Amino acid sequence: MQDYPRGVKLGVDVGLARVGLAVSDPDGLLAMPVRTLKRDAKKNSDIRVLVSEAVDRGAVQVFVGLPRSMRGTETASTQMARDYAALLLTGLENSGHVIPVALVDERLTTVSAHRSLHEAGLNSRDHRRVVDQAAAVAILQQAIDMQRSLGRDVGEPVTTCRQQRPSGALPAPTQEPTISQDKLRGDGSAL
Repeated sequence: MQDYPRGVKLGVDVGLARVGLAVSDPDGLLAMPVRTLKRDAKKNSDIRVLVSEAVDRGAVQVFVGLPRSMRGTETASTQMARDYAALLLTGLENSGHVIPVALVDERLTTVSAHRSLHEAGLNSRDHRRVVDQAAAVAILQQAIDMQRSLGRDVGEPVTTCRQQRPSGALPAPTQEPTISQDKLRGDGSAL
């Protein structure tokens, strides 16, 4: 028995300059490249294109690659991918569509994408325009293979502030860190 969504799924590889997009077949078995988008951090036009692709293709799920270090620790790129995935989910919600977004480990996907492109006979100069798509394919294929193998959904679900709080609830106030009295010198300065 499977405990994960069936249908078209998208894979997204987020970089500083470009975003790769891949799509699965309707049965969610095979990932294929779609396109490479230019990142647009100011106007988020790339997010709007991804939302449109997800809606137009009837996607049931989106996987965004989560780059971690080889030791599994988080980096600045990891946070960038988390922020991007949250923006994508917000864009989907704002369009009136409920399509889950999940983060999946993408260690070595770009390396394997470059290797695959090289083995396919593409010279290194031509890699740039398609490597992000190839990495998105690797991210998506890994996610759908894991779903089939495990029989359950995979990845770290992305949530927005709207999903984390009851409707109408305000965010909890933040508290400034304080220094306890026993950590102060006689003149009131911190030890």
